[in-house]
Amino acid sequence: MIRADAEQVLSTSSTLAAFVAERLAAPRAVALAERRDGRTRALSSAQVHRQAAAVAHALRARGVARGDRVAIVAENSVEWLLADFGILYAGAVVVPVFATVAPDQLRYILTDSETKLVFVDTPDRGAALRSALGEGAPPVVVFEGDANDAFDAFLAEGERRAGDDALLRSYTGGIAADELAVLIYTSGTTGTPKGVMLSHGNLVADVESAFDPQDSTLRHGEIALSVLPLAHIFEHTDALGYLHNGLQHYVTTPERLLDDMREVRPAYVAFVPRIFERLIAGIVGNAQQAGGLKARLVPWALETGAAYQRAIRDGSPSLALRARYALARTLVLRRIPAALGLDRLKFFVSGSAPLHRDTALTLAAMGLVVCEGYGLTETAPVVTVNRPADNVLGTVGPPVRGVQVRIADDGEVLVKGSNVMLGYYKLPREEQPFDADGWFCTGDIGELDSRGHLKITDRKREVFKTSGGKWISPSRIETAIKRSVSIAQVMAFGANMPHPGVLVAPNWGYVRAALGLPETMTTAAMARDARVREHVTCEVELNTADLAAFERVRRVAILPRDLTIEDGELSPTLKVKRRVVEQRYASLIAEAYAEDLHARAPRA
Repeated sequence: MIRADAEQVLSTSSTLAAFVAERLAAPRAVALAERRDGRTRALSSAQVHRQAAAVAHALRARGVARGDRVAIVAENSVEWLLADFGILYAGAVVVPVFATVAPDQLRYILTDSETKLVFVDTPDRGAALRSALGEGAPPVVVFEGDANDAFDAFLAEGERRAGDDALLRSYTGGIAADELAVLIYTSGTTGTPKGVMLSHGNLVADVESAFDPQDSTLRHGEIALSVLPLAHIFEHTDALGYLHNGLQHYVTTPERLLDDMREVRPAYVAFVPRIFERLIAGIVGNAQQAGGLKARLVPWALETGAAYQRAIRDGSPSLALRARYALARTLVLRRIPAALGLDRLKFFVSGSAPLHRDTALTLAAMGLVVCEGYGLTETAPVVTVNRPADNVLGTVGPPVRGVQVRIADDGEVLVKGSNVMLGYYKLPREEQPFDADGWFCTGDIGELDSRGHLKITDRKREVFKTSGGKWISPSRIETAIKRSVSIAQVMAFGANMPHPGVLVAPNWGYVRAALGLPETMTTAAMARDARVREHVTCEVELNTADLAAFERVRRVAILPRDLTIEDGELSPTLKVKRRVVEQRYASLIAEAYAEDLHARAPRA
C-alpha cells in the first residue's frame, strides 16, 4: 500500500538563505526572543536579519567560502539561530552539533566535515573543543563573554558591511536548490555517526509542506517556544517553520522550561515523549509531596480523565464515567494548564520517539492536544504528522504534501519526496540507504491504516526473537512501561532467551517519597532494596498486562543509576545505545534470568 499527498510544494525560495531573508523582510517587533535571569531579550525581524548579515560578512572576512562547513556546538540561544542564519547567508554549510556530544565524536564530526570555524556557547566549551582537537582545532567564536574570540566582537567586525545588500546577495548567488545546505550527523546509537546531507530544496520543501498555515493552524504573531536542541533536525526545522509563519519564537533550555512556559504562555511547543512523561510524573509527584487529600485526588483525576478520553474515542462513556470526569475536571484537570503556563496552548507536537496512546489521553484529559508526527534526520525531518482537525492517537498521521510513503513486504517504511536527503556524506553508493527504485529505506517498521495514517511499530534492527520463536518489539514494551510515573528509563532485552526482560532506572525521587525511604539513600542502595524491587516489578507487570502473553516481561533488573549521555549510554537525543548498555550491564541481565518474577512469593 502506498500513501501519498502527491501535490508537490513549489517555493519561490531556491535557497535557505533566500527563504530566511524573505520571511525576515516582513516587519515584526518580535521575531526571536529568550529569557535570561528574569529578563526578556527580544529581536525584531529587521534586527535578526541585520545581525545574521553581520555574521555572514564576518565569516567571509575570516576566509570562509561558499560551500565551506561551519559548525555550531552550543545550547539553545538566540545567538544559535543568528549564527545559523548567518552561515546560510554566507553561502556556507551549517554543521549543527549537540552540545552534549562526547569528545571523541566531536573530534570525528569536525574532522570528517572539514569544518572551517566553530561557534560555541561558553568559554569552557571552547576550551574543551580546543583540547579535544589539539593543534588541528578550527577557529572558535564564543557566544558568551568579552574576549577577543567573543561573538560580540565577531558581530562588530561584520557590522562594518551590514548595509551592503548587493555584497550579501553575492555570497549565495548561483547556489542551486539541490546543493548542500546542512550537514547534520546522526546521533550514533549503533556506531560511528553518519553525515546526513540535506539540500536547500530538502529543507525549504519540508518546511513549506509541514508548516503550511492552512494545515498547521499556526498564526502570525502567536508565540512558539523551543526547548528541544536546535542541533536536532526536529527543532531546527521547527525554527524555520515558526519563521515561515511569522511567529514570535522564544528559545529556552530544559532547566528554564517550566519558568519560561509560565512566563511566555506559548501557543505551540514541540516535545519528545520523555518530556511529556516527566510532566505527568511531576504533576503526580507534587501532589504526593503535598500529601493529604491532594495526594489521592490528583492521581484519581488523571486516571479518570484518561479513561473518559479513551471511552469517547473507542465507544461511549457510561453515565457514571461522565459524572466522575465532570467532577475530576472541576476539581483538578481544568486547573492544570494555567498552572503550567499552557492556558493559551493550541497544541503540542510530539516526535523523535513513540508516544504511548495513554500518555496522549492523559494530556487530553487536561485539555492539552498532542499531534504526533514522524520523520528522520534523513528526511529533513517531517514525513507524516497529525493535524488538530485530523488527529488519530496511536498514529503519526498522514504524509505531508509532496511525500510518498510505502510499506515494503517485510513491513519497512519506505519514503520518497523532495525532503529526502542527498545521501550520507563520503559514503559510497552501495552503502546509501536507497532501494533499486530510489525509495529511502527508513529502518522503521510500520503500517498504514484505512485512512492513510501511518503507525510506527519498531526499529527494524531492534526487533528480536525469543528462543520460543516469537518476534518482540522492544519499543512496545518500553513505551508501555514508561506510562508509570515510577519509571524514568527502561530498555527491553531478551534475544534468544525464553522471555523478554527489562532494565529499569526508577524515577528515584518519586519512588523514594512513595516508599518513605531516607533522602540519604543512594540510587545504588535503592536498586538493591527489596521494597524498591517489589514496587518497580509491580509497576512493570501492571503496565504490560495489556500486551500479548509472549510480550509480557518476566525478568526485571534495576539499574544502580540513570543512563547518561556522559557515560556513553545515551545518544545526544536521549536514545538508548542498546549494545553499550547490554555489554555494560551483562551481569545484571544474567542475574535477572536467574529469577522468575512469576515464581516469587505473592504479596501479602
